[in-house]
Formats: sequence, structure tokens, C-alpha cells
Amino acid sequence: MKRFDVRNNIQEMIQYEDKDVLVFCKPAGLPVQSARMGQMDLESLLKNYLAEVVPGQMPYVGIVHRLDQPVEGLLVFGKNKKSTVSLNQQLGKGEVEKKYLAVVHGNPEPKEGKLVDYLKRDGKTNTSSVVSEHIRDAKRSVLNYRTLEILEDMALVEINLETGRHHQIRVQMAHGNTPLVGDHKYGRADGVKNVALCAYKLSYCHPDSGKKMKFEILPKGEIFRKFSSCQE
Repeated sequence: MKRFDVRNNIQEMIQYEDKDVLVFCKPAGLPVQSARMGQMDLESLLKNYLAEVVPGQMPYVGIVHRLDQPVEGLLVFGKNKKSTVSLNQQLGKGEVEKKYLAVVHGNPEPKEGKLVDYLKRDGKTNTSSVVSEHIRDAKRSVLNYRTLEILEDMALVEINLETGRHHQIRVQMAHGNTPLVGDHKYGRADGVKNVALCAYKLSYCHPDSGKKMKFEILPKGEIFRKFSSCQE
């Protein structure tokens, strides 16, 4: 079987594209942006792609939201400043809907609920942790979860964020004693390479037409395939 290379198969991962926006399915392991010299990132890949599609025109890739490097899923990018501003305004108002699927160790109790914590980010270690609400720079963090399937000592969970904090899903689920499979930073070594987290649903209003745009994918991570909900 031929090895999948995002640089050679980039068009296969584009879910939608027009003159204003581009919706892309980011594979786990690829950073959206990289500060490391020589490391390829999604922003650069998309700029290279657009430069080839429209030769002689300076490519524009407006970043609206991000996913952690070991996380897969849907992202929308603006292809010009006007659309990027519109998408960012929608995001700020909570009008961009993002839903995630996660595989966690253990079984969440209750099966459905809301987690409310205060998180503080440590820039030196690039981690976040749950702290008291009285700690300086602590940010209120809220997510809703719903257990979809239970398989022995793992569960497939749907997550909807009310806030967007650094590593929020990973930190809050770990704090609730159900760390994400593959999350060696906040969980434990379990032999799974990437974090079992996928941004599988995305919706927003088109910056130009105002039409409601909705997208949904199935996770590619092997661990997801153990669950019937993630099988084609």
C-alpha cells in the first residue's frame, strides 16, 4: 500500500474550496503553524498549493482556529482578509460550531454532562493545568460531553466546547480521570502514537453568501475504528 503523504495528496484533504474559504481535514501529526526551522506545517502547505493553483498571485491563508499537532480534524481558512475577518468575528461570537470525537481511558460518569474548570497555561512547558479560580490568569473553561459507546476500558465521547482554551479538552478530560488515549502529555504511555481526538463536525456562515455551511468527517485514527460509530 502506498504511503499517504499530505504534500502529495493535499487536494484529497480539501473538503471545500471557493474564492473566499477553504475547509481542510488536517491529519494528526501535522502542525497548523510551526516555529521550528525546517518543519513543514499546514499554513505553508496551503500557501504552496494556492501558489500552484494561481501562479503569479500572492497566496493568502487566513488562520481562524487551530488544532494541536497530534490532533486530526476539520479547519476552515480564509482565502482573503475580508473572509478571514468575518470568520474570526463568528468565532468570537460562538457562531462557529465545532464538535469533537475522543477516545478516552475509562468510562465517564455520568455518561453525559458538563465540565467546568479553571485552566492556567504555562508557556515554558507548553502545558495547561486545572487551578483554583482565584489563581492569577486562570481562565474559566467549559465543555459538554456525551458518551456514545463503551468498549471494555475505553469510551467514545462526543465533546462540544463552550470556551476555547489551550489544550482544554485534553486537560479537562484527564482531570476527570478519563484521559484521552494517546495523550502522553496529560495521560499515560499506552502505545498509541497520536492523541485520539478528532474535530469531526464544523459549521459556519459563509462570509459572502451568508449560507450555513456544514461539514462532517470520520476520524482516520486507527483507535477510532474499534467503535461502530466511526466505521464506514
